Amino acid sequence: MNLRTILASLAIVLVGGAQAQSPNQVRDEVLLDMQQAFRQGNKAKLAQLLPQAQGHALEPWAVYWELRNRLETASPAEIQQALARIAGTYQEDRLRNDWLQLLGQRRQWDLFAQEFPKYRMRDDREVRCYALLTEALRDGANTSPAVAEEVRKLWLGQREADDGCTTAAAHLVETGHGGHKITKADAWRKARQAMETGRTRAATSAVEIASTPEALKLMAELNAAPSKFLLSKVTAVSRARRELVGLALIKLATSDVDHAAGMLENKWAPQMSPEERDWLWGVIGHQAALRLDPNADAYFLRVGRDRNLSDELLQWKVRAALRAPKGINWKSALEAIDAMSEQAQAEVTWTYWRARGLLATGRGEHQRAEAQKLLQGIASPKGFYEQLALEELGQKVTIPARPAPLTEEETKAARQDPGLNRALYAIAIGLRSEGTREWNYTTNMHKAGGLGDRELLAAAQYACEREVWDRCINTSERTKGEFDSEQRYPMPFRDAVVKRSGEIGLDPAYVYGLMRQESRFVMNARSGVGASGLMQVMPATARWTAKKLGMRDFNTDQLHDRDTNIAIGTGYLKLVLDDFGGSMPLAAAAYNAGPSRPRNWRNGTPVEGAAWAETVPFQETRDYVKKVVSNATFYAALLTGQPQSLKARLGTIGPREASQPEPNRDLP
Repeated sequence: MNLRTILASLAIVLVGGAQAQSPNQVRDEVLLDMQQAFRQGNKAKLAQLLPQAQGHALEPWAVYWELRNRLETASPAEIQQALARIAGTYQEDRLRNDWLQLLGQRRQWDLFAQEFPKYRMRDDREVRCYALLTEALRDGANTSPAVAEEVRKLWLGQREADDGCTTAAAHLVETGHGGHKITKADAWRKARQAMETGRTRAATSAVEIASTPEALKLMAELNAAPSKFLLSKVTAVSRARRELVGLALIKLATSDVDHAAGMLENKWAPQMSPEERDWLWGVIGHQAALRLDPNADAYFLRVGRDRNLSDELLQWKVRAALRAPKGINWKSALEAIDAMSEQAQAEVTWTYWRARGLLATGRGEHQRAEAQKLLQGIASPKGFYEQLALEELGQKVTIPARPAPLTEEETKAARQDPGLNRALYAIAIGLRSEGTREWNYTTNMHKAGGLGDRELLAAAQYACEREVWDRCINTSERTKGEFDSEQRYPMPFRDAVVKRSGEIGLDPAYVYGLMRQESRFVMNARSGVGASGLMQVMPATARWTAKKLGMRDFNTDQLHDRDTNIAIGTGYLKLVLDDFGGSMPLAAAAYNAGPSRPRNWRNGTPVEGAAWAETVPFQETRDYVKKVVSNATFYAALLTGQPQSLKARLGTIGPREASQPEPNRDLP
């Protein structure tokens, strides 16, 4: 089906039968021009083009763009008129979200309270905090502890400081309403977390809530020169002074772990409370683990009570234990997991490692039975730790039976859904970001509780048939009880991928595993750093690889050609894989983060591949490696029809052996 036919059929569904206007009657270029004008903030052009978008399948986007760009000056009546014009759409809810955010910033609480109940999306943290604040302002001393606790979780969970959650937290700390669920201790905790991640604005906002103007002045000093601050005559006699010293040590640890550890041990530890001291040793252990410092596990062992640490610090204590110099420190890993919150312990990662720890340390039947139960609870072919759990239970990765075929009614419901059709139309004409957002909203918000498994399968199938592979995969992955392997692990361009892989001696399952993670098979995918196409190849890498492969007259515009992108991407992957001795995890890490980093990450005591993957310092690369290798394992089962082992692909990771060839230092 060609693009024009697709657009025409979508327009008929959206606008309605014979009255539908074809793409030729209302040109798609109007919508593309409006998107560009929106991004440029060109209000005049948006107003000029809006009438031309009337009747177009994507008219709700036109209405949203035009009003959103002048939302700060629009009257409530104009906003209500626009909301009514696009009622029931994603764009209506998106516009109301933006308006609620503006009303919160302006402290127009009465109008906010009127509009919030009409808001369906409910996924904006700042808007949710504003809503909780309106409840607290209304109820005063009778504010529910549940309201305060939700504000606390949202505030501590935010990465950057936003006005909504910061204002709500400050109000509840100042008034003590909500049963004292938010305290100054929480504000100091927030400051610590923000300081370690380099978010000084969020840290300063938290200190402002927790302490005095004098503390804010000292905060500026320690931010400018933490080591100088710690060597000054400042003393840790009060809670505020101790916390400021702690913030200085945290900031120092992000650049010089050993210096921070020495300062804590030799000067400041005796002046700290046990909780403050434990947190600081946890931060130092975390920073050491990020550097794969062999002392990381020992730093964490200085913590007196693991329950004084946050879940994030406890997770890094487990990772440090997995890379301990003398082999995995199972005792330390189990202690850290036991101290995590129930929510964190329930995550598949820590369920798996807890089970492994019980099997490694437990001699009793009770511990072995508990480990087996934990593994059985997560074992499946659908992800990294799920596949590893299967192998711990003596099974391998196989293809599950497909769900029952979709009924005509299920298929028809997806094909006639206006939100899905608008999303596909937007993607088809080049508005991929907008289409993706509307698709996600529709499959999440279509009805209370979202779509059921069968509805998700029908929506995914609709995307698959249109070859919108990223929506096909992501939608199908959300099913809980059904597993459609053809939707979750499609193999577009199979002949080209298998042929090219065979020519250069590369496992096609590995290529598919990487391609699925890199681009979700979107031909025109382009990353924020300039990588292009199915295999997300950077221009400089492409030029280097083309030269190595003897491809004459290559230019980077050719990366948009499917076969050229596959040739360059697989060629580079093969060179990287050979450079790392055939290790799939190391090659995947090099493909994502560049070859120099995994060369350093492989040093130290040899460790099983799963433990190595979990301790990769960069979160993006850590997740990438796990997904690529587990993807490859499943694709191998699809391609061969035989049970597969993820552990075999992970292997053991350690320093380069003397028998291995020297690394190719000019690999980009």
